[in-house]
Amino acid sequence: MTQTQIVVRNLVKTYRVPEREPGLGPALRGLVRRTYREVEAVREISFAIEAGERVGFIGPNGAGKTTTLKMLAGLLYPTSGEAQVLGYVPWRRKPAYLRRISMVLGNKGQMLWDIPPLDSFAVLGEMYSVPKRPLQRTIDELVELLEMRELLQKPVRNLSLGERMKCELVAGLLHQPEVLYLDEPTLGLDVSMQARLRRFLAEYNQRSGVTIVLTSHYMADVVALCPRVILIHHGRLLYDGDLGTLAARLAPFKLIKVTLAGERGVPDEAGPLELPSSVDLVERQNGHLTLRAARQEAPAVTAQLLSTLPVADLSVEDPPIEAVIDQIYQEGTVGGAQ
Repeated sequence: MTQTQIVVRNLVKTYRVPEREPGLGPALRGLVRRTYREVEAVREISFAIEAGERVGFIGPNGAGKTTTLKMLAGLLYPTSGEAQVLGYVPWRRKPAYLRRISMVLGNKGQMLWDIPPLDSFAVLGEMYSVPKRPLQRTIDELVELLEMRELLQKPVRNLSLGERMKCELVAGLLHQPEVLYLDEPTLGLDVSMQARLRRFLAEYNQRSGVTIVLTSHYMADVVALCPRVILIHHGRLLYDGDLGTLAARLAPFKLIKVTLAGERGVPDEAGPLELPSSVDLVERQNGHLTLRAARQEAPAVTAQLLSTLPVADLSVEDPPIEAVIDQIYQEGTVGGAQ
């Protein structure tokens, strides 16, 4: 039976931010009497996450993603609301709770720069009271999964950003946490390293059953790792559910990409082109067409194109998920999606 590990009810975080107008006069007045405004970073969000889930926590800059993760990790106190993770209230920071979670930040490190990763792993093992043999077994397993044996004895300062990120992941998993918070884990990494870390996280989740909550601005991270997404905007929860369902509801069309046969079969770029009346021509260049058709009409449109045009190649695709998410960011709503 599936166990609920994270429960959040009406969580709110409000910051009191000082502000003043530019200039010497307002600066001097600010020494005596400061003016503040309240900024709602998180506004009454509620959700639940089951054991072993991989959930993408997404939204534009300033949406409240990292603030929420920091509250769940016990780094911030909420203004109001409730949360329980593994049966604990996170911001009470009970040692028993902290031993069962881990948080890896893409823009901050816990490795000591002047010593090899193995030495840092040994220190962290002592901090989490992990016996030496289980610690070594865990290190061996993670090193094998990440293919990083050659990095273990180099000073951390000599490692590339991607290599350091591998070490940060190992450091965060040494005590075998049950819940793993990842905040921008592939930030600044090249495409190849991003793909390797995604494969590692997916495989580690399958092996260990760890619950993963991921924030990332790279939608490729979310698509590769997270069947479920929680989307927030201006601190409010807009959507909680399957990513594919969200895309289908907000982009109820398909993109049909057609390559026409060689020069004889390619109509003049400025000339007429026989297309089904139900499609929109998005782009036409050098014998390559991009068409947009309603999802339910895509099969019939494809058949008509194959029978009326000299088609050399044809593909039917969903619109890029980035375009769907950007639409939500621009509009601040998901319409009828629930």
